[in-house]
Amino acid sequence: MIQLLSLVVLAGFVSAHDGQEHGIVDPKVCSYHDITRCWTSWFDVDNEFRSGDYETLSNIISRYPSKICRDPVDIEARTLSGLTPCEAGDNIYRNDVSVGFICRNEDQADGSCSNYRVRFSCYAPYCTETCWTSWFSRDDPTGTGDWELLNLLKSSYPGRICDSPRYIEAVTVDSLTSAAITGEIYDVFNPTEGFHCDNSKQSDGVCRDYKVRFGCPCVYGYSGVGVEPDRSKTSNLTK
Repeated sequence: MIQLLSLVVLAGFVSAHDGQEHGIVDPKVCSYHDITRCWTSWFDVDNEFRSGDYETLSNIISRYPSKICRDPVDIEARTLSGLTPCEAGDNIYRNDVSVGFICRNEDQADGSCSNYRVRFSCYAPYCTETCWTSWFSRDDPTGTGDWELLNLLKSSYPGRICDSPRYIEAVTVDSLTSAAITGEIYDVFNPTEGFHCDNSKQSDGVCRDYKVRFGCPCVYGYSGVGVEPDRSKTSNLTK
């Protein structure tokens, strides 16, 4: 649960064992947030066969030197099917920006890790140009709250949002006020999951009605509707 009070709020994901140098990450630790810049492409340089899945920063830099920075500020790991390590139930040995991601088969109850891919948050120029989608508002707060989750939006608007957005922006439908300055409390506000405001968490018992848009990599063949390159500085964004 995140309360956004500042004018510009940038939120993303950090490793589940921030501050731990070694050891097994508690798979129940599933809360990630930190200030980031923008995400690289996803990398999958290893698989779970033999001793485990080693998506280390050194190996990725060696293979893709122009596509990743040497000093990333954040890391995210997902299985090839889209699960977080917490959701997959794996015990993760390393998941940090200094080493990268390591899942050892010997640490798993069934003797095998899932197959993971990783991406890192870097400063420019390792981030591709951003294209913004159209604005979407598939829900309103008349029920339990305003549910503008990415999976629901992709189902409602197929082909109009990229698979891995790097940014999200949310504003009120009526006045276009940034969600960052309304003072409301949000359960979800990130580009990986989307946006959710729970009525029961608000002081007046109801969320405002929001619409969202996503910042996607500008790639050839992307079928999003109403996307335009945005070369300006990002502001009032969560990423």
